Amino acid sequence: MFDEQGERIRGKQNQSAAERALDRAKLADAAQADGKSPGGETWLVARVCSEYIQYCERGLAAGSISQGHCRSAAAFLNDLCRYCGALPAGELKKAHVQEWLESHAGWRSSATCRSVLSIVLAAFNRAEEMFDVPNPLKGMKKPAAKPRLQSFSSEDEQAMYDATEVRFRDFLFAAVRTGLRPFSELARLTADHVEESNRGMMWRVYATKTKKTRKIPVPEEVAALTRQLMLTAPKGSDRPLFRNTRDKPWKRTNGVVRFIAIKRKLGWNLNPVKRNYSCYTCRHTFAHRMLSGYWNGGAGCSIETLAELIGDTPKVAFDHYGREWGQHYQEPLWAALGVGPNAAPRASSKRASGADRQKPAQQTSQRKRSAAKQRSKTGKSTSARQRRQRA
Repeated sequence: MFDEQGERIRGKQNQSAAERALDRAKLADAAQADGKSPGGETWLVARVCSEYIQYCERGLAAGSISQGHCRSAAAFLNDLCRYCGALPAGELKKAHVQEWLESHAGWRSSATCRSVLSIVLAAFNRAEEMFDVPNPLKGMKKPAAKPRLQSFSSEDEQAMYDATEVRFRDFLFAAVRTGLRPFSELARLTADHVEESNRGMMWRVYATKTKKTRKIPVPEEVAALTRQLMLTAPKGSDRPLFRNTRDKPWKRTNGVVRFIAIKRKLGWNLNPVKRNYSCYTCRHTFAHRMLSGYWNGGAGCSIETLAELIGDTPKVAFDHYGREWGQHYQEPLWAALGVGPNAAPRASSKRASGADRQKPAQQTSQRKRSAAKQRSKTGKSTSARQRRQRA
């Protein structure tokens, strides 16, 4: 127990002070159970959502939150408020949120439900963290992530370049060979983020998703393209290197529109697999090629190396790509079965024929007869020795 100044209450002589502190703790717990803050005010679901939307807008202005997340948060949370915004936060149940999700026919996919729930849970987590409002949705499970692991073949990649104009082609070319997130990382790259070294060019990339900056090397063909683009966007100009035909930075909206046009032109929208291609498939393609050794003579990189290059944790990189494409994960599994270049040679195991299956039984019978004869001889010699002793 603690007193009103935050000091721990100790000793039998302070029993009355400890009892008063216990009463205050019980009152605070009761207020939280009613959806009230420790100050006694009741928080509605609408206020929780409003606080998170304002937090996202401040983050967008500061550059710490993406415009897409801010827009999605406003759309989803305003929709939740129309459903149950006047309900006290303490009375909100997980069943209410589940019923709200199921009322939207367009939210059937697990990916959409996961995105919506992530934003709703983030809003209530922030209210609990910053304003001590109890989170009624604590422990609510989100649908499991199911990443779409399509990657371009060499033929698909070349067809994609041939089907679009030069600026979007350069953007996709760099995305395939660096694995950067297309719009939150690659589209924001400027000449100030480029460094030259004795070994080649490196980029300093800030990820709005992880709030971290990483330094990655780029292949020579991308470095040559970068030097060419820096002529029109030199250091200090603060202009993105990759810009659209209107000389503006690539945004998710116009990038998606361009890629949809590519799919229609190539007929990919009618293919059950290729219709799922998107700009983000460039990132998946990079991960697939790095793990399979596409650019390195078949020697795939490790999950840890891939995670550093693409700005993910090793666990996320393994969960998304390692199980499906990682040689360092799959080769030991094959080697355990004796399959693969590094596995020990396996003994030949032909399936026994009917005659071969009879041989072990015949050998067993022969061993039994030999043992019986040996016992018989031993018994006869013992009887003869006993008769001589009696005589």
